[in-house]
Amino acid sequence: MDKELVLVIDFGGQYNQLVARRVRENNVYCEIYSYKTPLEQIKAMEPKGIILTGGPASCYEEGAASCDEELFRMGVPVLGICYGAQLMSHVLGGKVEKAPVREYGHTDLKVDVTSPVFEGVPENTTCWMSHFDYISAIAPGFKSIATTDNCPFAAIANDEEKLYGFQYHPEVLHTPEGSRMLRNFLMNVCGCKGDWVMSSFAQEQIKAIREKVGDGKVLCALSGGVDSSVAAVLLSKAVGKQLTCVFVDHGLLRKDEGDQVEAIFGPEGPYDLNFIRVNAAERFYVKLAGVSEPERKRKIIGEEFIRVFEEEAKKIGRVDYLVQGTIYPDVVESGLGGESAVIKSHHNVGGLPDYVDFKEIIEPLRNLFKDEVRKVGLELGIPDALVFRQPFPGPGLGIRIVGDITAEKVKIVQDSDAIYREEVENAANEAAYEAAEAAGVVIDRNNPDHALLRSYWPSWMPDQYFAALTNMRSVGVMGDERTYDHAVALRAVKTIDFMTAESAQIPYEILMKVMNRIINEVRGVNRVLYDLTSKPPGTVELE
Repeated sequence: MDKELVLVIDFGGQYNQLVARRVRENNVYCEIYSYKTPLEQIKAMEPKGIILTGGPASCYEEGAASCDEELFRMGVPVLGICYGAQLMSHVLGGKVEKAPVREYGHTDLKVDVTSPVFEGVPENTTCWMSHFDYISAIAPGFKSIATTDNCPFAAIANDEEKLYGFQYHPEVLHTPEGSRMLRNFLMNVCGCKGDWVMSSFAQEQIKAIREKVGDGKVLCALSGGVDSSVAAVLLSKAVGKQLTCVFVDHGLLRKDEGDQVEAIFGPEGPYDLNFIRVNAAERFYVKLAGVSEPERKRKIIGEEFIRVFEEEAKKIGRVDYLVQGTIYPDVVESGLGGESAVIKSHHNVGGLPDYVDFKEIIEPLRNLFKDEVRKVGLELGIPDALVFRQPFPGPGLGIRIVGDITAEKVKIVQDSDAIYREEVENAANEAAYEAAEAAGVVIDRNNPDHALLRSYWPSWMPDQYFAALTNMRSVGVMGDERTYDHAVALRAVKTIDFMTAESAQIPYEILMKVMNRIINEVRGVNRVLYDLTSKPPGTVELE
């Protein structure tokens, strides 16, 4: 697409994706590239601006990630963040060294409000610091535009060359004015118009896919998740019956989820596509029998999924194109989009079956983040409940069951999770109806506007919540008899980007209701726990 482009140059920082998302929130398109990307390639892309990310190294050490000084002489505005700011100073003649006092966490920040990057920002604000090096002397042509008690150059600027550096992280929510600062850089310094919108994305993709595929046959591995569902609907609108979707139900989905996917994409659904459902639960349970180590479980589930998919694809015959629901975080986290270490290898970026005779892989969502994919899904008319479903890991309940996996344990998790999700959503919806009514807004309870309803959800409503099965069994008393049964853990987190998360403060009476229902209705459970762990140090999933 013809669009303005801002490049995020990755030096191994943990927030590189978050920087890119913050840019796109301002309707400016951006992509992440490694610091090793040749300068000529960067020039050829004609970016409107460049942002240098943080990184774990010290820029003055031998072998540290660096860049050519010419990057700052191209006439393109550059913003360095944390390591990026230090590197800019180091390369251009300033001095970076160990800070006498390391800054980490919330820090008071005083800014020069006359700077174009601080337009509309209060003179005294706070920021999120995370550094053990600091800029001790700025490069020629630069000036300090923000300070903290321990950092005389918390932000620097060379207005003439349009070069700026922030020692702190404006991209995280812990810097309350960070989004405004980034927007100021994009609009005031780079001159971006902010005209990249998702409204035309779907139609442009449908047209491009139709031209590419022609009369060819297309195969899609449909998981029922948001990404693969949106990709499948895009393809169905482009090529119709030329598309075949294979849905492998590995028996590790949430309760009734397989039937829900079939209802949407199967023969009775609204989409004109060929749909094949493979019920392979027993096959997966046999492969997983006695396996407790999380990574082994992941690999077994992933490999067996490919084997089932291979078998079904062979039955179809000739396939010209393979469609995948790859999204941008998949690419970056698999080490293909930047310089960060591999966080987790995604099945739809590597590991494809090599027997399939296809001309090309079609990845219509490859450059989109999850929130952008959801917007496309709404444009395509995909049901609201599917578009806004909670994230669900590829291995499914396999990593929400600590220890070995059995059909009995899967049923315990499915039933407990269904109760938990039902009660939380019911309570949130009831609170929303009451809040809307108090605000003079009428929401039809029999046919609610789900987007409107969500806008009135209470502040405690989690962004993700689920039940998991611990590997603990404990003594209990039920019906005057001793029991020795399983403990279910309830997990609920508040998060924006899923890079950090805090435990959601669900009202106690709701948790008590959930606990009572699970213990009374789910056979094999006599204890319910609530997981209060934040991320970090924990993760959202248990395994």
